[in-house]
Amino acid sequence: MTKGARSGQRTAYINARLLDPANGLDEAGALLTDGAVIADIGPRLFAEGPPEDAAVVDCGGLCLSPGLIDMRVFLGEPGAEHKETIASGSQAAAAGGVTTIIATPDTDPVIDNPALVEFVIRQAQDTAAINVLPMASITKGCEGAEIAEMGMLAAAGAVAFTDGQRTIGDASVMRRALAYASTFDLLIDHHAEEPDLAGDGCMNDGEVATRLGLAGIPAAAETIIVERDLRLVELTGARYHAAGLSTAGAVAAIREAKKRGLWVTCAIAPHHFALNELGIGDYRTFAKISPPLRSENDRQAMVDALKDGTIDVISSAHTPEDTESKRQPFARAAYGTVGLETLLPVAMELYHRGHLTLLEVIGRLTARPADLLGLACGRLERGAPADLLTFDPDMPWRIDAEALRSKAKNSAFDGHPVQGRAIRTIVAGEQVYSAMDAA
Repeated sequence: MTKGARSGQRTAYINARLLDPANGLDEAGALLTDGAVIADIGPRLFAEGPPEDAAVVDCGGLCLSPGLIDMRVFLGEPGAEHKETIASGSQAAAAGGVTTIIATPDTDPVIDNPALVEFVIRQAQDTAAINVLPMASITKGCEGAEIAEMGMLAAAGAVAFTDGQRTIGDASVMRRALAYASTFDLLIDHHAEEPDLAGDGCMNDGEVATRLGLAGIPAAAETIIVERDLRLVELTGARYHAAGLSTAGAVAAIREAKKRGLWVTCAIAPHHFALNELGIGDYRTFAKISPPLRSENDRQAMVDALKDGTIDVISSAHTPEDTESKRQPFARAAYGTVGLETLLPVAMELYHRGHLTLLEVIGRLTARPADLLGLACGRLERGAPADLLTFDPDMPWRIDAEALRSKAKNSAFDGHPVQGRAIRTIVAGEQVYSAMDAA
């Protein structure tokens, strides 16, 4: 229950289960915000009662963690506002407990010059309920040919560099990009899928594709690019992040590269550890995703890679698509699934099934992406941004795509039973979502 909370006022969060993966904290306690920052935190804070000048939020034993950071989100703005806007995406994120979005640059026009980076930042400041930070493209137009001016783009506010869902197939271009990025200590985030090998495939290559009569994308298409990129990282010393891995071979390559001391990290989207290729069912286009849903063996390898720490980050790979783009024969339907509002509950499956501790799950969604991007958020510390989430780790519910706040409803998890839900989302000390208000 909140008493008299207002913008900029000090707020005391009491009776909380404090979760801070950055500091290994999992303990009952309280937290105080003062304006946009965390003023104090601790298990014995407010032993004699909260300050009289503070609004009080009784968390009722719920978890209080840093707000989630989603490292890979497509927002349609500019150019595809009918699919998603910065405003609508931010509202969906807030409902999912996400307080910081990292937006991909594969919009129309592509975010490949400083003016467009500044546009995204300004538009987010004007319309977003949460923090929206832009990535910029590695190559001009995301065309994989000419390197973008990454130094200037970083100076304008780009936090990392990616060509979105496009892979840089030319190894010489990728080498130049990594060498350029290493000069400025920039993070390269790459979608790994060998374009010629993927060809016109639309799902995982294998028995299921054969039975459905669909062209397959072999697992090797991902592994080949990851292994190539790792060799180029050895040449250049760059910081490299493999986005959205899905195959056993690719995570094995990352695991070995880490053992060799390379500065490499990787992410996974929830659908690649929670679903396999059988999720396509009877040509279900909401389950057409890039990279595709893989075999059960690959899915199990993803879980193992999360357990041993090979996979650093869980990100939604939020890709909204309008109804017309998905209501097509499977081979012609657009790739992608929305994921901002389902990121937390699907990730919680890892906890409920005993694969990861609660701190390990939340760490993949907060502290680890913050560290990779050099962000001050993602931790519960004095002076850190008051970007917070209270959530119930055990609340059961069923995902209903039509009830999602995203403009698009193309959820691969439509109808999926889950446990865990965001209850309250706070950005810069201000509440931007409450499940009680939304009910």
